[in-house]
Amino acid sequence: MPLTPLDIHNKVFSKKIRGYDDDEVNEFLDQVIKDYETVIREKKDLEEQVTQLDERLRHFTNIEETLNKSILVAQETAEEVKGNATKEAKLIIKEAEKNADRIINESLSKARKVAIEVEELKKQAKVFRTRLKMLVEAQLEMVRSGDWEDLLETEFEPEEDLVKTSLKS
Repeated sequence: MPLTPLDIHNKVFSKKIRGYDDDEVNEFLDQVIKDYETVIREKKDLEEQVTQLDERLRHFTNIEETLNKSILVAQETAEEVKGNATKEAKLIIKEAEKNADRIINESLSKARKVAIEVEELKKQAKVFRTRLKMLVEAQLEMVRSGDWEDLLETEFEPEEDLVKTSLKS
């Protein structure tokens, strides 16, 4: 059991011949008591300070652990977000490729229809040209025929024709 200042104060030494001076011993003991009390107070203060520092250390250790866990969660979340973004990007690209294929196929289909229509119009134009050519040639043949010249050379007598027409009726 440790010695207390009170133990030092209450200590009584036995007397012997040729012993120490009582006043000197008592003064020294008083000084030891004061110093010992100061050391005990400082020790107690230091123990309290160590306790407070231990509490703060535990607090900061808890904060550190919490931060480490938060960092791990943030890293996992970032990886998850990155993975989801990659998946979404792949889906968007796949959808865009589908749309591009569809648009290309529709364009090719329309181009084929237009090409067929152009060929049909060419055929119709060819038929029309042939018919027009035949019609123009037939009309030209009529103009060149001698019937026109006979018609133009025939004399017309309106009175005789009226009489002939009346008699027939």
